[in-house]
Amino acid sequence: MELRHLRYFIVVAETCHFGQAAERLKMAQPPLSQQIRQLEAELGTELFARTTRSVSLTPAGEAFLADAQRILSSVEEAARRARRFADGKAGTLRIGLTGTASYTQLPALARLVKEQLPDVVLDIHTELLTPAIEQALASGELDVGVLRPPVRDPALAVRPIAHEKFVVALPEGHRLAAADTVIIGELRAEDFIMYPGGSRSVVHDAVIRACRAADFYPRVAHESAKTSTQLSLVAAGLGVAVLPESVRGIALAGVQYRAVAGADDVELALAWCRTGGSPLVDSFLATLEDNGIFLDSSYSGGLP
Repeated sequence: MELRHLRYFIVVAETCHFGQAAERLKMAQPPLSQQIRQLEAELGTELFARTTRSVSLTPAGEAFLADAQRILSSVEEAARRARRFADGKAGTLRIGLTGTASYTQLPALARLVKEQLPDVVLDIHTELLTPAIEQALASGELDVGVLRPPVRDPALAVRPIAHEKFVVALPEGHRLAAADTVIIGELRAEDFIMYPGGSRSVVHDAVIRACRAADFYPRVAHESAKTSTQLSLVAAGLGVAVLPESVRGIALAGVQYRAVAGADDVELALAWCRTGGSPLVDSFLATLEDNGIFLDSSYSGGLP
């Protein structure tokens, strides 16, 4: 049985007239009648009751019509999905996000994908350090990553999407909580909760630089690669954490955020492999470009 037999059958069933069906199908009537006879022979039953004046569906034909319509609809949907996959409009996009980007950039990106690429499913990996995202992009485990430059792998294209100031997360009732802005030097006597040293964390290194510029080295009491864990330790009163301002997206009981003076901004960027990209990645990048997500005006590599 061929799909064309189903199409011929459906048109004849809809018109109940071989002449009109042949006209709609842009073919001669005798070949159409022959094709329907072949279909009936293959099924072993008549689908139409024919008289010299009328054509009507038999009970078997009525049952077969519903199935034939369902089958053709499924085939057409499969073809549509295949075209959308080929065009980068459908599929699974694997995205990794570093630290606090999981709480601010992720909602914005996910909303954009839902609205403009509704057939794309996001496979989301959150609270990763930049080196882990770089490695996952290089190995093909991730398609795109939201990370903090600089990156070391020249095979990665990088475009900035945000610049962030720092805030300090303080335990509730902390002596500095009354101020709107905390000067970094005012934290010299505090226990710090930080991303692990030696992890190539951009935030870790920026905090160290800011403290050294204020003539002290932070006393690190606890380290964690997870921002959420750092904040839980702050809430427990075990120290303070200096983090990018997007951390304000996490409302946690027992934690208060205050602006920090004396620390340089940190950048947040989107990264992907320059070569071996997929139509899906290209489509995602074009959507971000069209919606003004990137801060710069030109790509540093890749498409579009």
